[in-house]
Amino acid sequence: MPAKKKAVEEKKPLLGRPGNTLKIGIVGLPNVGKSSTFNLLSNLSVPAENYPFCTIDPTEARVPIPDQRFDRLCEMYQPRSRVPAILSITDIAGLVPGASEGAGLGNAFLSHINAVDGIFHVVRAFTEADVIHTEGEVDPIRDLDIIRNELCLKDLERCNQKIEDVEKQLKRARTKELADEMEILVKIRDMLNNHQMLKDGEWHTKEIEVLNSCLFLTAKPMVYLVNLSTNDYLRKKNKWLAGIGKWVNEHGGGDIIPYSIEFEQAVFGMDPDAKAAYLQENNAISMIPRILKTGYKSLQLIHYFTAGEDEVKCWTIRKGTKAPQAAGVIHTDFERGFICAEIMKYDDLVSLGNENNVKAEGKLRQCGKDYEVEDGEIIYFRFNVAPQGKK
Repeated sequence: MPAKKKAVEEKKPLLGRPGNTLKIGIVGLPNVGKSSTFNLLSNLSVPAENYPFCTIDPTEARVPIPDQRFDRLCEMYQPRSRVPAILSITDIAGLVPGASEGAGLGNAFLSHINAVDGIFHVVRAFTEADVIHTEGEVDPIRDLDIIRNELCLKDLERCNQKIEDVEKQLKRARTKELADEMEILVKIRDMLNNHQMLKDGEWHTKEIEVLNSCLFLTAKPMVYLVNLSTNDYLRKKNKWLAGIGKWVNEHGGGDIIPYSIEFEQAVFGMDPDAKAAYLQENNAISMIPRILKTGYKSLQLIHYFTAGEDEVKCWTIRKGTKAPQAAGVIHTDFERGFICAEIMKYDDLVSLGNENNVKAEGKLRQCGKDYEVEDGEIIYFRFNVAPQGKK
């Protein structure tokens, strides 16, 4: 008997907005270090004063993603143009209890969160009398609950509005599609009523389609940035860290990055030699590169390279993108007339020294339209587009 064919597992769509030009926003209570973090990540100078709501309008920066592979390719090719991968970061003013009902600058800020695709949630885990806390005593667990509850309440408002719309449609025409959508929306409502963030749910394809049509705030991926004092950061101890880790694990998990704005600001202004000596003496590293890379990865973003003497460039795509769509990021004609992708692995190119050696060793592959591009590959696309009016 012929061997049974393996069932092809259905590939679920990714949660979130489609595309490769995604943004991540910096969110938290007032005075926890959001704008200072933004300044460090972007090297821009936006206000970061010691009073609530200093940041009113969201500020956006496009920040290069550190990548040693990119640096190595630039060394190899010595190109005239160098274009790294970019992460768009938005500094969003602080949320307060009641923001979902308009408290503080509430609804405007929540709309700014709606405009981004992922969240850096800054949590304060240091005491400093000169830096006021709008909620009184420093309590990171309370702060985590406040942000979660406000986002859930705003999503619940949106979900209830959507349920009302579907109920009206069901009265006019009861279809299976509408009935299925209503069932999914009720499941979403129940989670939000229990203050569960939607990013933490187990969702099948149809449910993800409904979630993506609404773009709920709590469906966005979240990276927790825990702002410590310099002393706690250097000694790698903090009385709140264990509790923060427990809270995150109990609420769906996620990346937690302890860092110190105070420490980062101090080393940022040092000359390179003094900085290297200080870091070595204190057995410490800057967390800025890790924060950027983790935010990029949280959005399911990867990049491939095109490399030559003219240019070495990173092209950002979402994980799971197939070759023709990856080609389309360069130009729509590349996707429309796609023939194949000629692909080299980064490690093969570096170990063998140049493209000719890669070809001689049979390491250059030609891949078709069903190939999913992997992070860090070097790709050349072959395409052919007939002149307009001809086939």
